[in-house]
Amino acid sequence: MNLKTDEKNETVKKIKVEDKTRKLDNDIKNCERSLIIIKPDGVEKKVVGDIISRFEKAGLEIERIRVLEIDRSLANIHYREHVGKPYFERLMNYMTSGPSIIMIIKGENAISKARELMGPTDPSKAEKGTIRGDYGSDITINAIHGSDCSESAEREINIFFGNYL
Repeated sequence: MNLKTDEKNETVKKIKVEDKTRKLDNDIKNCERSLIIIKPDGVEKKVVGDIISRFEKAGLEIERIRVLEIDRSLANIHYREHVGKPYFERLMNYMTSGPSIIMIIKGENAISKARELMGPTDPSKAEKGTIRGDYGSDITINAIHGSDCSESAEREINIFFGNYL
């Protein structure tokens, strides 16, 4: 096939653009967002920088971040599925006891990566090297919260960043 040089260049450019578009489409499909809360004990222990760097080293990006003293009203909305459970009052007292760092992280498979970095909710079952294994005290005072699925992430991001997005 005898294409002129200009036609060849245009064909090559078109292929490169199509490849980039295909890669972007794949990246978008795998890109997720998750809400992360570094809870009051994590802030008090001064491990915020270490926790954030773990997410960044895992290839996740911080999209938004803020410091917030969560009040009871906001905590009640966030933890609505726990209302009436025996540990609820302790959870409310703990989450409103001091400042928290609230973040939206994003990246490929962000939710599962974050859950792996955090470890199980109960620090006694979390391996050393996970955030909860290294910094958590018990099942309630466990340094960090992260969304457990994309639906929760969307709901939680709207709770804490709805007015800021």
